[in-house]
Amino acid sequence: MSNLCVLIASYLEPEYVERIAAVPGVDVIYEPALLPRPRYRADHHGASLRRAPRDEARWREYLARAEVLFDFDFTNLDRLLELAPRVRWIQATSAGIGQLLVRTGLVHSQVAFTTASGIHAVPLAEFCLWALLGYVKDAPRLAREQAAHHWERYCGRELRGMTAGIVGLGRVGREVARVCRACGMRIVATRRTIRAGDAEGVDELVPADALPRLLGVSDAVILCAPHTPETERMLGARELRAMKRGAYLINIGRGALVDEPALIEALREGHLGGAALDVFATEPLPAASPLWDMPNVIVSPHSASTADTENDKLTALFCENLTRYLARAPLLNRFDPDRLY
Repeated sequence: MSNLCVLIASYLEPEYVERIAAVPGVDVIYEPALLPRPRYRADHHGASLRRAPRDEARWREYLARAEVLFDFDFTNLDRLLELAPRVRWIQATSAGIGQLLVRTGLVHSQVAFTTASGIHAVPLAEFCLWALLGYVKDAPRLAREQAAHHWERYCGRELRGMTAGIVGLGRVGREVARVCRACGMRIVATRRTIRAGDAEGVDELVPADALPRLLGVSDAVILCAPHTPETERMLGARELRAMKRGAYLINIGRGALVDEPALIEALREGHLGGAALDVFATEPLPAASPLWDMPNVIVSPHSASTADTENDKLTALFCENLTRYLARAPLLNRFDPDRLY
C-alpha cells in the first residue's frame, strides 16, 4: 500500500516539515522555491508570486498527486479542484475560512476542510488585554505628554469591576474571557448555540439575539464572532448607540461585522471612548480612511493573531490530524458548512 501524498502549499520552516514527514505512512512534497516567499514569520499567503512556465508545470504535477494539502494553494485557488483532483482533505492555516470557501465554491465540494481554530486564541486575547489596558491607563495621553516633555499628574481607571461583553464565545472568546476575568472584569458573553456547561468561566451567557442586553451593560465590547450572513454588520448605528457612552469596541473577528461609517461617526461624536481594530471592511485599510488619524483608534494590520509560536502549533495540529486521517478517525477542527447559514 502506497504512502499518503501530502503537499505543503505554504512556507514552513524546515524543522516543521521534518516533523510532518516523520508521521508514519506519509510522503511529503515540499519545494519552498515554488511557494510565495513569506514577508514575516508565520506568513502563509506570502508575497505575490508568478511562477515561470516550467516551475508552474512542476507545481501542477505536485497538485495532481496530492491527497492532502497543508494550506490552500492561493496561487491557483479558483482552479484548485480541477488541478488537484485527488485531494480529499485540506488543512487550513486560519480559523475563519467560511467566506473563502463560499467565494471559491469549494464549500460545495466533497473535500474535507479543517481549520486552525484555537491556534490564535492566546495572541488575540493578549491583543485585547493590551488594548484595554492602553485605554484605561490613557496610553495616548502618556505618549503625547512624553513627546512634549510635559509632566502633569492625572487619574486613570482600572479594569477591575468593569464589564467585558464578548460577542462569540468560541475558543478565542473563551481565552479573551479568561484573561479579562484574571484582571477582575465581569464577563457577559453571547453564543449562537448554548449547551450545558457553556457558561463556565463567564458571569452571564446569553443567546445571540440578546446582543442588545450585552451592549447596554458592557464597558468594552469585544467581537470574536465569524463572518456569516447572521453576523454581517451586526453592529450598525443603532447597536453602536446602544453601547454605554464612553465604552470601547475591540474587533478581532471580521471587519464585515461592523458598519464602518457608523463606527466612525460614533467615535467622532465621542459616544464611544475608543476602538481597537484588527480587521476592517476593506483590507488593507484604504489610506483615505478617517480611522487612521483618529486619536482614540488603534489600527492593527490584521496581525493580532500572528505570533512566533504559530507554525509550531499548526504543525502539531496537522500531525495529529494526519494520524487521525490515516486511521479513518474524526478530524479535529473539521469545518461545518451548516454553520454558515
